[in-house]
Amino acid sequence: MSELTIWTLDWVPEGPRGFVRDLRLRWACEEAGLPYKVQTIPFDGRETNHLARQPFGQVPFLSDGELQLFESGACLMHIAQQSDKLMPGDAIGQAHTLQWVFAALNSIEMVSVSWWFLTISGHSDNELTGWMGKRLAQLECVLSEREWLAGDRFTAADLLMADVLRIPQVRAVSNRPASEAYVVRLTSRPAFKKAYADQMAHFELADKERA
Repeated sequence: MSELTIWTLDWVPEGPRGFVRDLRLRWACEEAGLPYKVQTIPFDGRETNHLARQPFGQVPFLSDGELQLFESGACLMHIAQQSDKLMPGDAIGQAHTLQWVFAALNSIEMVSVSWWFLTISGHSDNELTGWMGKRLAQLECVLSEREWLAGDRFTAADLLMADVLRIPQVRAVSNRPASEAYVVRLTSRPAFKKAYADQMAHFELADKERA
């Protein structure tokens, strides 16, 4: 088994720390017990300095031997396929996991990130508020009836959905006890805590190197 390489930025300002999406891949590797290392690209010039490996100038991207992947969801699924701790072994469980991975990215994150950008730009009551509230309410109904999204167990789908939902501004939208309990339960896992602490330490060390 080759060692995975997770690529992220060498530094970011304090605001996005703990939420840069290489965390998803770190968390997945920690859950699966897969060896990995972290490599960086410079924050300065980040929009154009790695277009050959990420055509949209974003992070993370992933190296696995000769394989190069971008988009956090695709990278997560590549990691998940290497471990039954993240992906069920049966065809139905795998299909349901994939279904909820797409739901996290397309039905929830697509609107929540757009809403968040408008909100921090000073448009707290923007045109996406109702749409996001509806999506979150629909997900609340699902989470009020089950502990896990797929296969009656923790999967990559839960990892991704919890990461999408844990944005503080999103958690503060309406009273959603099942969703909040879900986020708390998932982010209490040792693998998440390790991945989060490692990302924070990575950027704190960068502060010292830039000083």
